[in-house]
Amino acid sequence: MAAVFGLVAALALGAVGEAKAAAPAADTAQTTPATTTADRFTDRPHGFASLAGGTTGGAGGKVVTVTDQASLARYAAADQPYVIRVKGSIAVEPFGSDIVVASDKTIIGVGDTGEIVHGELHLKPGTHNVIIRNLTIRDSYVEGDWDGKTTDFDAIQMDSVHHVWIDHNRFTHMGDGLLDVRKDSQYITVSYNQFADHNKAFGIGWTDNVTTQITIDHNWFTGTKQRNPSADNCAYAHLYNNYFSNQVADGDPQWTYGSWARGRTEMVIENSYYDGVQHPYQADATAELVQRGSILRNTTGRHDAWGDAFDPRAFYDYRLDPAAAVPALVKRFSGPQKRIGDAVTLHVPGAYPTVQSAVDAVPAGNDVPVTIAVAPGTYREKVVVPADKPKILLQGTGQHRSDTVIVYDTPAEYGGSTGSATVRIAANDVTARHLTFSNDFDEAAHELRGEQALAMKTTGDRIVFEDTAFLGNQDTLMTDSPRLTTVSRVYIRDSYIEGDVDFIYGRATTVIERSVIRALSRGSTTNNGYITAASTWKDNPYGFLITRSEILSDAPAGSFHLGRPWHPGGQPDAIAQVLIRDTKLPAAIKASPWTDMSGFSWRDARFAEYGNSGPGAAVTEDRPQLSDAEAPSYTVARYLNGADGWAPYDRH
Repeated sequence: MAAVFGLVAALALGAVGEAKAAAPAADTAQTTPATTTADRFTDRPHGFASLAGGTTGGAGGKVVTVTDQASLARYAAADQPYVIRVKGSIAVEPFGSDIVVASDKTIIGVGDTGEIVHGELHLKPGTHNVIIRNLTIRDSYVEGDWDGKTTDFDAIQMDSVHHVWIDHNRFTHMGDGLLDVRKDSQYITVSYNQFADHNKAFGIGWTDNVTTQITIDHNWFTGTKQRNPSADNCAYAHLYNNYFSNQVADGDPQWTYGSWARGRTEMVIENSYYDGVQHPYQADATAELVQRGSILRNTTGRHDAWGDAFDPRAFYDYRLDPAAAVPALVKRFSGPQKRIGDAVTLHVPGAYPTVQSAVDAVPAGNDVPVTIAVAPGTYREKVVVPADKPKILLQGTGQHRSDTVIVYDTPAEYGGSTGSATVRIAANDVTARHLTFSNDFDEAAHELRGEQALAMKTTGDRIVFEDTAFLGNQDTLMTDSPRLTTVSRVYIRDSYIEGDVDFIYGRATTVIERSVIRALSRGSTTNNGYITAASTWKDNPYGFLITRSEILSDAPAGSFHLGRPWHPGGQPDAIAQVLIRDTKLPAAIKASPWTDMSGFSWRDARFAEYGNSGPGAAVTEDRPQLSDAEAPSYTVARYLNGADGWAPYDRH
């Protein structure tokens, strides 16, 4: 949901409320496209919280997981930005106490079970840039105090703050209000929350100033009596696609109500659903309230609407769901969601200037999926994903993998083969999609020839590359393992790899499927290089599998090898295993495509072909072939499954 950026300057803090935009046409709410499912789980705020610089919470800070009150309180009150993941239930003591939340924080429940019990999140005056998501905050209610007169135990209370997003939470059974947005707070969005089983749900205002701008959408008010919400002297209060149901029926003729525009509030209500609500929406004579497109079922009392209020689209873009769809949608999508709390998304360059800075923000021992979303562009940097940071997805967000490039130009002469790698992945369970990895070291410019310069090195297990490209010359892509006898697995699909000498090499079990491999010419008429240089450990039956792919080359006919056996450090037990099957081969492939290396004969390695085609394919005694009986033992599944049954190919 994108903001209208031309209005950001006009919406600087303190500058709103001085002019009134014209109301949109009456049928606008009915013709706007419905919000997509993906929009309901976006990690970027919409509405007023997205304006005047936006709300990013703890983005750019460290990601921490807390399971106790002391840790939550320490990180929430810290001066530095933090993404604070609340795991499990945290009971606050003494009963009803505050957890102070400072600026630049994201507090998010892990999975759908993160909760704060008996306590309040409190934002003091001046606090800004806070995101609170995916939590249950419950049970600070004092028995017998239905009106909340003896305590002030809210679920969340904020005074004179700005840029706050409250999203996908569940609030119930607190000592006073569930959510209080007070005293000139500005640029607030409250979305997809549940307000349940309570007297005073959601209050806004407690001020004579008309400054607050607030967006309230897709919330479920159920079993609540009043303040759904009560908006006092709001400059702009935009309510849309909210669901009001099962209102408390205690016979109170005045203080049982839905939404109330009080003082000089300007309120717009769109496409909401009121079911069994007394006074569904009402306005003071000094306020203005516009309602359009809502459904009222079994309602009684006041249905006020007067004045022009304002046009929300003059401030930001948004999509409306049909009012009839609101009950089902809000029941399904409001409140804590496992899909939100089980993953974290870090944006590059938005909150993080570099890919490495985003990797650095992932906590050691990370136990949840983290997506590093990399915007289109060229990132000239080296990136290391250390072994203690698993479960990372590096994802380019452009339309094509060539839109997002991570590139550097270090040769092995200046850092060893490992140090030359533009990107190095040592962690397990890392996936990369829609990206290009490149080492653009210029050998000719440095008067060097045959210099290693890796685009990518992996040592982790269960590594996946989808729709990726690897660009380089010698040793472009190294898939390895942390120790000689350790098996790591790498799956590469729908990708592109180019190079000249040993440009796919290492000891990891590696499957390259449905991909293009380009063998670059070095200008020779007899030997332009080697596609593979495997160093598979002797006890590992599965090394490299290239299947259902195509090898291309502009090198002269008969000038490229399929591979040679690499024995690092002369290690005799590194016995290469390479199978190329069901793949198209170019004329550049030699008639005898396997060759010796460093005194080790290729005939002692485990090289084979099966079912290949194209001008470079042939069956001779120098080209070992699998038999039809052997072929079923050398499939993608056999290479990758291992003892844990890993099957990344099943996800397609």
